Amino acid sequence: MERIDERLCNIVSTAELERRWALVRKRMEDEKIDVLVAHGTNGYGGGPGHFRWLTGIPVMNSYAQVVIFPRDGLATVIHHGDFGGRKENDPATPEFRGIGERFMTPSFPAISYAAGYEAEIAARVIKERGYSRIGLVAPSSVYHGFVSRLHELVGSGKIVDFTEPIDGFKAIKSDEDIAWIRQSARMQDEVMSEIAGFVTPGMKDFEVMAYAQYLGQLRGSEGGYMIGTSAPMGQPAMIRHRPFQGRTIRDGDVLMFQCENSGPGGFFVHLGRMFVLGKASQEMKDAFEEVVEAQKYTLGLLQPGVSCREVFHQFNGYLRSRRLPEERRLHCHGQGYEVVERPLVRDDESMDIAAGMNIGIHPAIANARMFVTVCDNFLLTDGAPERLHATPQQIFEI
Repeated sequence: MERIDERLCNIVSTAELERRWALVRKRMEDEKIDVLVAHGTNGYGGGPGHFRWLTGIPVMNSYAQVVIFPRDGLATVIHHGDFGGRKENDPATPEFRGIGERFMTPSFPAISYAAGYEAEIAARVIKERGYSRIGLVAPSSVYHGFVSRLHELVGSGKIVDFTEPIDGFKAIKSDEDIAWIRQSARMQDEVMSEIAGFVTPGMKDFEVMAYAQYLGQLRGSEGGYMIGTSAPMGQPAMIRHRPFQGRTIRDGDVLMFQCENSGPGGFFVHLGRMFVLGKASQEMKDAFEEVVEAQKYTLGLLQPGVSCREVFHQFNGYLRSRRLPEERRLHCHGQGYEVVERPLVRDDESMDIAAGMNIGIHPAIANARMFVTVCDNFLLTDGAPERLHATPQQIFEI
């Protein structure tokens, strides 16, 4: 008989899953929640982090998986498969730990009439087991067809949003999480170093990104992507995705290159640098010094107990003092199983900074002549923050 554990890559430990489950179940007990429902899709791009955090199961494609996670007892998972499919599950199975039962259905996100199939199974399980108060996790990342059908079948009065507690637990990384995150940062440092010796005039932007993706995959990367483009000096080389990476790189060009891939274990960090195929202009050098200083300034504000709103206001005050445009998007945020997760250093964030957070900081200067940024991740501690990336903070002239 095939051993599935021989096929599994970089699985989270059972001890870590049990730590997470204990946190969640204690909060469920406090808030009198009988069961949680979490939905997961599109893990390649860093989407179903709440589902993976609860189950340890990566969901790499667009086919939905759903976990029904009770306050007491084994969980149930719904995933792609035959109509009417059902299997009893050994909860010690490495692929499905803590799960006692699996249901299957062939539902596809582009097929509108199949949108409620997983919800119909979930509702049946919830009713059969007598769960009366249901916590829905991260509904904003769930397919509308699933949520609307679940509300219809179970009754909206029984469903509450349980995302906030999970967000708080996810934001503080465990020792095991941090070990995976360090591997992600090391992988990106190695990719960045090799790219510096790979880029030559005549290449297309997408060729650089494809090679970087390959290098990351060889080092255990599970998902994510590489972003950036080239431009002549004096024009902005912006962050762009694959459909806009068709330009040919020429002598004297600027290349913006950023790793946005997850490492072994599925945790995201990101690393961005500016490359010049020749000599950088003084204006570009000055701008790069500004963004490095802005990153350092932000990092100095990230002290445990400080509100993200206060950090945001102080950072914009700093930008005004330097006669730079205020931040109006997002220059600093958490990462984990998602490319962007809480906390966001922004005016609309209620979470405070805490030790154990994995934070990416990427201030930028953008105008008609250039786009310049620096992007690194940092581990926040009770003492001095630690830069997780080792790549020098410089413009690479190649």
